[in-house]
Amino acid sequence: MLVLLIMKFSSMQSSFFSLLGFSILFNSCILNSSKLNDKPLSENANNLEISTNQNYWFDGKAEISTFSLVQARYGEIRQAEAVLIFVTEDFSKSKQVKMDNPSSDLKDKQTVLKLNMTKRFNTGIYPYHMILSVFTPYNETSDYFPIKTTASVSEWCGQVFTQLNRKSDHYLSQSFSYFESEADQEKKLPILWIEDGIWNVLRLNPEALPIGEIKMIPGVFFSRLKHQSQDPQTAICSLQKNDIGVNIYTIKYPNAGRILEIQFTNSYPYPIIGWKESYKDGNSELSTSATLKHRTKLDYWNLNSNKDSIYRKELQLQF
Repeated sequence: MLVLLIMKFSSMQSSFFSLLGFSILFNSCILNSSKLNDKPLSENANNLEISTNQNYWFDGKAEISTFSLVQARYGEIRQAEAVLIFVTEDFSKSKQVKMDNPSSDLKDKQTVLKLNMTKRFNTGIYPYHMILSVFTPYNETSDYFPIKTTASVSEWCGQVFTQLNRKSDHYLSQSFSYFESEADQEKKLPILWIEDGIWNVLRLNPEALPIGEIKMIPGVFFSRLKHQSQDPQTAICSLQKNDIGVNIYTIKYPNAGRILEIQFTNSYPYPIIGWKESYKDGNSELSTSATLKHRTKLDYWNLNSNKDSIYRKELQLQF
């Protein structure tokens, strides 16, 4: 019930959530639970209460979470929307793509947890569309480094695309941009913790999250929006646990003046309930924050008819 209460309360109090912090929010959620509207969620959402079911990632559905997003861009705050989609897939070890026919080559098959993160927002007259994909080994208990990440950012000026492929002793980074100063680039990066891979690690095994001062490859969304390279940076990582069922994982980049905080529940399957990203922009500090609206499980790839648009209402999608 705690997760359901959090979901309802966060959708009603997003501004309060941003101002007073996540610990205060969840204490308020507990104290005021009797005041919440008891309108039932969908059957799919209610099924998510079975948090100890180890078949959670193998039921033929994806977990879809929608978030109200406050996105900083060009020195101003934009009303936006984010979606996190987690699902397991059969992945080709040799080609590093989803397999069309896994049974045809079992030796090449590897199970991964895939994250698709999308962001959509408008800057004045024109829109931004962003998508990040991360592929992490599922059953490799000692290996939580992504096999592959891809990301694209598009707006009316053009588009940029970045891909990291894990090789035997390095990541092969390829980036393509319509900016002349960035253009087409290819280079090798060391196999280190990747910020974009952290989202999958905390879903699979929060105890495996890196703690302390480390070298980390920064997130691609931030790097692309700030026109910075993804070269490894010093990061200070910590995990805060509390007695109301919420964990906060923090990544601080002291040299870049940037902080990322991800909030998630402390019980399996460790759903994400929000995040906040703060960084310096000139003399100002800007913040991007996300608040959970709705979470459910669906085989969305089969829901592509006009009649299936009813699910958009359930997910509270605005963009």
